Amino acid sequence: MTDGPLPTLDEIEQIARDTVAGFPAPFRAAARAVAIHVADWPDAQMLRELDIDDARELTGLYEGIPLTEKSFFDQPTGPDRVWLFREPILDEWRTRGDVDLAELVAHVTVHEFAHHFGWSDDDIATIDRWWE
Repeated sequence: MTDGPLPTLDEIEQIARDTVAGFPAPFRAAARAVAIHVADWPDAQMLRELDIDDARELTGLYEGIPLTEKSFFDQPTGPDRVWLFREPILDEWRTRGDVDLAELVAHVTVHEFAHHFGWSDDDIATIDRWWE
């Protein structure tokens, strides 16, 4: 998906859902409890909490308690969420110029779901050398 009009929020969400549908069965089952939200930009509160000054730096965000830390004592306030941010993703895609947009959306989706499964950014970076 690189030619033609830029994808809508719904189209990016569909790419994310298709990505999750392709997870191996045990991961796919655990991912079903996570809500996927797509917005053009992260909100100001998210940026403040993460100490991020430039909204273009945040392409996705996992909000919730990782599976490795969940306890039956936890009182859920809602589903865990994976956020994807359309404009920062498009900005990265334009800047890189060497990756298909659908692949980038899938990459961000997998990265955020990895946090749900309990992986840290360092764990993910060890396996996924995306920036190289």
